[in-house]
Parts: sequence; C-alpha cells; structure tokens
Amino acid sequence: MQPYGCLYRLMNVKYKINNMKGKLLFLAFLISLSATAQENPLWMRHNAISPDGSVIAFSYKGDIYTVPVSGGKATQLTTNAAQDSYPVWSPDSKQIVFASSREGGYDLYIMNREGGTPKRLTTHSGSEIPMAFLDANTVLFQANLMPDAQSVIFPQRFQQVYTVSTEGGRPHLFSSVTLEDVNVGKNGVLLYHDRKGMEDQWRKHHESSVTRDVWMATPKGKTYEYKQLTTYYGEDRNPVWAPDGQSFYYLSEQKGTFNVFKRGINGNADEQLTSMKDHPVRFLSVANNGTLCFGYNGELYTMKEGAQPQKVNVTVVTDKSEQDLIRQVQQSGATEISVSSNGKEVAFVMHGDIYVTSTEYNTTKRITDTPEQERDIHFAPDGRGIVYAAERNGYWQIYQSKLAKEDEKLFTYATDIKEEKLTNTKITSFQPYYSPDGKKVAFLENRTTLRVIDLATKKVVTAMDGKYEYSYSDGDQWFQWSPDSRWLLTNYIGYGGWNNKDVALVNASGNGEIHNLTQSGYNDTNAKWVLGGKAMIFGSDRAGYRSHGSWGAEDDIYIMFFDLDAYEQFQQNKEETALREEAEKEKDKDKESKDGKDNAAGKKDSDQSSKKDVEPLKFDLENCKDRVVRLTVNSSHLADAVLTPKGDKLYYTASFEAGADLWVHDLKEGSTSIVLKNVGRAQLLPDKDCKKLYLAAQGGIKEVDLDKKSSKNIGFEANFNYRPADERAYLFDHIWQQVLDKFYNVNLHGTDWAKMRDNYRRFLPYINNNYDFAEMTSEMLGELNASHTGTRYSPAGPQLATASLGLFYDWSYTGDGLKVKEVIAKGPFAVKNTEVGEGSIIEKIDGQPILKNTDYFPMLDGKAGKNVRVSVYNPTSGKRFDVTIKPVSASQLTDLLYKRWVDRNKKLVEKLSGGKVGYVHVRAMDSPSFRQVYADILSDENRQKQAMIVDERNNGGGWLHDDLCTLLSGKEYQHFVPRNQYIGYDPYNKWTKPSCVLVCENDYSNGHGFPWVYKTLGIGKLIGSPVAGTMTAVWWETLMDRTLVFGIPQVGCVDMNGVYQENTELKPDITVYNTPEDVMNGYDRQLETAVKEMMKEVK
Repeated sequence: MQPYGCLYRLMNVKYKINNMKGKLLFLAFLISLSATAQENPLWMRHNAISPDGSVIAFSYKGDIYTVPVSGGKATQLTTNAAQDSYPVWSPDSKQIVFASSREGGYDLYIMNREGGTPKRLTTHSGSEIPMAFLDANTVLFQANLMPDAQSVIFPQRFQQVYTVSTEGGRPHLFSSVTLEDVNVGKNGVLLYHDRKGMEDQWRKHHESSVTRDVWMATPKGKTYEYKQLTTYYGEDRNPVWAPDGQSFYYLSEQKGTFNVFKRGINGNADEQLTSMKDHPVRFLSVANNGTLCFGYNGELYTMKEGAQPQKVNVTVVTDKSEQDLIRQVQQSGATEISVSSNGKEVAFVMHGDIYVTSTEYNTTKRITDTPEQERDIHFAPDGRGIVYAAERNGYWQIYQSKLAKEDEKLFTYATDIKEEKLTNTKITSFQPYYSPDGKKVAFLENRTTLRVIDLATKKVVTAMDGKYEYSYSDGDQWFQWSPDSRWLLTNYIGYGGWNNKDVALVNASGNGEIHNLTQSGYNDTNAKWVLGGKAMIFGSDRAGYRSHGSWGAEDDIYIMFFDLDAYEQFQQNKEETALREEAEKEKDKDKESKDGKDNAAGKKDSDQSSKKDVEPLKFDLENCKDRVVRLTVNSSHLADAVLTPKGDKLYYTASFEAGADLWVHDLKEGSTSIVLKNVGRAQLLPDKDCKKLYLAAQGGIKEVDLDKKSSKNIGFEANFNYRPADERAYLFDHIWQQVLDKFYNVNLHGTDWAKMRDNYRRFLPYINNNYDFAEMTSEMLGELNASHTGTRYSPAGPQLATASLGLFYDWSYTGDGLKVKEVIAKGPFAVKNTEVGEGSIIEKIDGQPILKNTDYFPMLDGKAGKNVRVSVYNPTSGKRFDVTIKPVSASQLTDLLYKRWVDRNKKLVEKLSGGKVGYVHVRAMDSPSFRQVYADILSDENRQKQAMIVDERNNGGGWLHDDLCTLLSGKEYQHFVPRNQYIGYDPYNKWTKPSCVLVCENDYSNGHGFPWVYKTLGIGKLIGSPVAGTMTAVWWETLMDRTLVFGIPQVGCVDMNGVYQENTELKPDITVYNTPEDVMNGYDRQLETAVKEMMKEVK
C-alpha cells in the first residue's frame, strides 16, 4: 500500500501545483484585463447619438468609438495613431463622418458605422471640421478656405461653411458667414449658433456681446433668411431640432452652468430640462425618437424629455496605446546652457532635464531624470557643483548637484553625483546664481524678491524686496553678482516703473542698501559687471528706434563707470592705451621679480594661503550718471553683449534683418564688423579670457572662437527618458499652480480653484494625446471666466501646405475647371499682365486637368512661391493660353484679402461722403499698424478731409491705446505762414479734426482698451456693436512640451474709479449691428452709419 500512498501524495502535489498555476493564470488574466479594460472611462468627448437612437458615437483617446444607448462594451472604430474626433452621423445612421489628423491638419473621412477603412473626403492642408449632413449625400463642414467675393466678412479668424459629397470631390462654398454646430431640420431649415469673436470656445460664465446666440436659417430660393432665436446675454449654443419641428433643444448658461433647455422657434419661454451642477453639459444631440444625448464631466448621458438624465455606463476594452517610458537619445533641443570655469564642460537643459557634455567630445552625463521641469542652471566657480531650479510637488525650489568623490573632477565622467535641496518652502523660488567665491547663491523668491542663501550655514537673507520689481513672464528678471561677491546688479522698477525699468546696485548682505543707478525714464536692463567691477554695461532704449505698441524698441549698449580712474583710462586713445599697458607690464615684472626673491628665501606660502581674497569693491556713485558712454554705434534689436576684460572690444548679438548675428565693435579702432551670421538670439557666455563665446542656438550648443571668427557645434548625446503620462500630470499641475500664483485677480474671480484641480486632474489617466490634454486644461481654465486663457496645441501639421491662386471663384459654375469671379489685387494674377479676369476658366494646373467636381487642392500642395503653369480658357475670345504664376501661402492670401477689405471700405466712405470723410483701419495694436495708420491719417489726401473714421473692428489687441488716442486728440493752435503762404499747422503730427471709432464684438484685449480710452477722454463717438471687457495683459507661456502654450491674464487695467476693464463691457455711443444678410450681401451697415454721423460734423 505504501507505493500507492506515495503515488497519491505525488498526484495530490501535482494537482495543487496545477491548481496554483490555474489560479496564477486566472490572476494574470485579471491583471491583463484590468490593463486593457476601463469601466466607465472618463473624458469621452464630441459624442453624437445616431438618428435611429440605437448607438452613441464618441471620441476617446484619439479614436472613434460607438456604444449602445443602453451602455455596455464600446466598439473601437478607428485605430490610427492620428487624432480622430468630431463624429457626425448620416441621416440613415449607416455612416459616420469624422475629422482626422492623419495628413497633418484635420481632414474629413467617412466610414461605415461598424468601422472599416475610412475614405478621405477633403484634402486641403488646413483644418476641416464636420458639422452635419445637409442631405443623405452631402456633408456640411467648417474651414477657412476662401469667402465669397461679395461678402464683407473680415478675412481673418472667421471660418466659412462648405459642402462636400460623401464620395469626396470638390468642396463648394455654402456660407461665408460662420455657422457653428449646424443642425439640419425639415425642408433644410438650419439651426446653428453664431460666432461673433475670437474668445476661447471653452470659456464659461461670461455675459457679454461676444457670447453665442442660437439662430435659424430658412431657405429662400438660393439664399437663406436668418432669425435670431435666443437673446440671453451669456452663452446659448449647440441647438438641435425637437421631433415636432417647431421647437429645439439647446445648451445655455442662463442658470449658472451649461444645461439643456427647450424653446419654441416662435419665441415661447425657455424650459430647463436638466439641472447639472458645477460643470457644463456639452455636445448635445438628439435621435429621431426624441432621445437626447450629451456629455457631462467626461461621461455620457441620455434622457427623454420630462425624465431624469441617465448615465451611460461604458466599458472600453483596448490595448494600451501609450508607453509609460520611451527611451530616446537626443542630439538637439538644448534650451539653456552654463559653461564651467575651465571651459571643459557645458551644462544644458533639454526638455526639462539637466545634462553636462564635454566641449571636446559627445560624451554626455544626465544629471536629472524626472518628468517635472528643471531649469535656470549655473555652474559653480570650482566646477564641482551645478545649481538649478526644479518644480517638484507643485513648487519651484532650488537644488544643487555636486561631485561626491574628490578624485572626480568632471561631471561628464562622474560616477557619484549627489543632489541637495537648498530651499524648502512653499514659495516659488528659482533662477539661482552662484557668487564668484562659491559661498553663496542668489535666487528669486516669489519671482521678484532677491534672496541670498549662505551654502555653509543655509541662512537666507533678503537683498531686495519684491515690491521693487514685477515679473511678467518667468525668466524675465535679471541680476548678477559683483566680482567681490558682496553686491548685486539687478533690474528695478521703484514706484510704478513697470514700463521704464532702471538698474539698481543692491547690497547682498541683506542690510537693505539699494542704489538706483540709471533713473533715465527709459528702459535700462540686464546690467553686467565689467572691468573687474569698476563699471557695468547695460542695455537701454534711450537712443533707439522706439516701437509703438508693446513690442519693444531698438536698444544700445552703454557703460557706466563706478571708478574715476577706470573712466579716464577708458577714454584714452589707442596710443595712450599702449603706453599705459607697457608701463603696467614693467611694473608687473618688477613685482614678479620681488616675489621670486621672497620665495627663494623660504617665504613661499602654501597653495591655500597664496590664494588672495578679492578686494572689496569701492564705488564712486556721485555723478555716476555723468560717466555713461554709449558703446554701440547703431541701435538694434539686441539679444546680449559681452565686453572683453580689457574693455577694448564689445561683442553683441543683434537683429538688423532676419535672424540675429554676432558683431564686434572695436572701441579703440572705432570699427564695427560682423563675426558670424545667424547665431540666434541667445545669451553669450564667455570663457574666463573672453577668447571663446558659448551660446545655445537652434536647439544646439555653439562655441565661437573670437580670434578665428569661426564656430563649431558642441555635440551631445543625451539619454532622455520620456514619460508622456507623467509629464502631462506635471504640466497639468504646473498650469494650475501658475494660475494660482499669477492670475491678475487674487480671488480668481471667486473660482474654487482647488476644487477645479481635483475634478479635472482625475481625467489625466484617460488622456493620451495633446489634443485632448489641451481641451481638458482649456475646460479647467475656462472656469475662471476670464479672457486671454486656454491651452493651445500646435501639432507638426502637414508637410506640404496648400497654396492659393489668389482668385475668387464663381460658385454657381458647375462645369470643368474653375470659373474666375475676381482677380485679387496684388495677387499672383494681378502682379503682371496675365489677361486673366472675370469669366476666365482655369482648366489645368501644371498640366493636370481640373475636371467637374474634382478636388483640385492636391495640385497646389507645396506650390507656394514656386512657378506654376496655369492653363486658361477665355470664353469670350475663345482663346486658350498658359500663364506662369507663383501661388501664395495661406498667410499671404489673408494679407491680400485684408488689403482688399480695407480698400473696399475706403472706396465706400469716399463715395458716401463725397470725398469729405477719410477712413483708416487699425489691424492690430502694434507698431506696424500704428505706423500705417499714422501714414494714412496724416497723408496729403487725408489732411484735406474734414473728418475721419477710425475702424478698429476685428482688432486682436496688443498695446497701442495711448499712441492712438494721442494721435487723434490734436487741438490746432497755430499755422505756419511764410509770406502769406499757408504751409502747415501745429500740432503737425496729430489729427485735429472730428473723428469716430468703429467697434464690434470681435475687438479683443487692447482692441477693447483703445476705444475705452478714446471714449473716456471724450475724443469722439464710438459706433458699432458693444465690445466685451477683455482689457488685461496676458502671458502666453510656452510649456516644457513646446507644442503647448497657455494663457494667464495677469495684469488688470483699472480705471480711476477702481473698476477693472476685464468683464466690463464697453457700450458704443451709437449701437448698430451688421446682420448675417448684410454680411452675405456685401452691405456694411455699421460703416454707413459712421459716414452719416461724420457728415454731421462736416462744415
């Protein structure tokens, strides 16, 4: 029996082992399932219920899915690596049109409801977004291609509506007026919401003229009749027809946040159907049976009218589409550098991590490896440490990495590097900088307070209070240690000097000693110690071309002397300098000889004791402003400058044309020459003898040999660990914290910002791309109810951009080719005699026939600026001929359309006023726009006008309000009359006659600020439609992932009664709107009203 017992025990052990294996396999299956299945996934967007009411299509993680209306397992329809979104159902529920970025920009694709290979419908390199099916075989979509020639729509920022067949082919213009979220009802009657301006689409809670309203467009022959259906002053959007055809559902914020409302087309009272709290209802759609579908806080809901919303429980089973860790070797992408004192190593930042590379070899050492951002690097004077800022756990703090082993001298080859946290606060601290003796580190706390930490004792003192500076964008502050490690030069605004900074000398001990050195009233910045601390150089715009608007000015480099002897020596000519230097050499020889005798006598000190302390600097600050010398000969857009230790040569990077070049000015010879072309606008870092310069340029590191006037690239091979999900989590936290720290209103407009963070952060695990990330963070930023915010993602885009022939087409023409309606002035066919005009047929492009309904855009891909052969037929003469032209890019086309729009307005004003009233348009609040307005308004032609219309409609902003109002507020007080001849007047540089300003809802930022100042100062009347309150100054921060930027409105503009202009609407003196019919038919009601008003002022 014993053998059987042994067999039984063996079998029992085998059974237990197999059973354990089964359990392990089952557990592995569960783990696998948990990795590929997500119950109720979040951030399902752009959902749409099928017309038959059976399924819901939605976008999730960049792909299109469908799920039964009752919920359950979702079916993934697309698996392309590109972004697929915006699904739209065909009327029979059998097909889905969607937008995909497979070719760079968004194009339209169509597929069966079960999926399969989609068919591309549009090909233009711009972005097309589907909205609805006009009928069973025609899709309506948005794009910015070319408006109708008759329309008076402003040719920027507003998209047109087009149709395309479900078989593809040539798109046809449907509407030059922007119609968004179109919903097609019985007999082709359209519901849509308008778009009045450029405000971010995810902004919430605002009530102003720019918010959307619901409209109805009813077909009337070949045109439409438009009727506004909602009038709430906040957001009404996303209308869909109710089954009865006499009412509609839509989303409105009239009760606090977006909810579903119902309203009759004949204006009966609104009925609120949902009462969702805190967050907006989005993406409303309806089935033929009346089932409503919408998204709320990242999830899907359905409801029947009169019932409560029901959440759709969705299960997504899919393979993991994103790696946790992607290992890369990068050879470019350096954004900032620091050079070791011996010139053997360069530390650099690449995608938020710190590296050190050899200046002779490609050997590269990674110092940090985090998904967070490190920046502001600086090498210790002894080369054994690197100090930097890192944003970890929500706060920027100061860190130091040091070589741990005494026998290791270089970071590049180090085996043991230790990191130490130098600050430990919950206050933003960054921009650290070692003192020359290596004993202290200066840094910025709360962005502007200049602090100093003693590395031995860790004691921290305040060198300068933050009230004396203001940081607009991180990194815009400047300070530098003195050679004796006792003083700092820094930017300084004093009291209210934001726009004209000074340079201050600050005692680093923390005793509060501050000396304002420049006090010029100009912008004096970025001071550097030179000549051993006996002087400083700094940049100033006091002599340069001054830009109107906020875009800076041309600068020069100046030197200020703190030492009278140094000032005297600097003024010596070449001969005097040579004699002095020869005498100094003889003196040094005598000193060396004496030191040698002392050493021979046994008086040599040890290496340590022989190192002399740098003597404390002494400053003669009395009348130092009188010891200021301009060093650069020509003002320019300067990037940086370096003065040689002897003070005989100034090296600087400047932009006179495109790009930035490295120049040298020999101060003794008085000569200026270029050293190297196109080095980039980077900081110049000299070696200790100023024989070489180092700079980060175009993502690489460049070493410039100043004697040889040559450069070489310092190569590196950086092992970079890309953690996309972790990085997005960091970027989210960074955005949230930046708003908390920098938003102009400390109460954030009453937003519970911590609550918003907690809500939106939970979506991160369900986002795997920057499209969704930008949209999600924009939703969060939209909760602030502020202008100038939201996140923008700029993908690489198509490799070949579609060019334009610069023609308006006759959209009623249905034959082969393209029938010309108008040749755009100054366009490709207008710059030479081509014999192409209205009625001409463009038959071929580079020999390719343009057949009826054929999509011709691919024929123009990549053709901008290149010779293209166009075959033309003239129906009147029967002549066929070829013309060679150069098509224009999309931006060039916009410029041509803009000039055409302005010219048309000028001609209309001239006609209606009989030549008595002038017209100018302010395109943007920048210097080029001001100079154009100045040139136009004070031209001989307009000086003879008796009144002026200043049109600033559709102005996106800048900073020009004071310059424009000064220009328009002249009061004539004298004439110039030699021998009875009138030759002019004072003020000759201002408009002294009546004027008015045309405004509209699409005026933004300083486009709101200028007319507000104009009205406040009583210069003239405002005419047009109300302007939303958006007058704040914004910083658009480029994130560590440089394809992403986001906005922080951080400087509020407050009137003299204490009222912020943000969210304070500006009412015109005369209110008049352009209707959709006006715009379509070429009638500018606002401009005509302005002419009538100005004619009242004409004598």
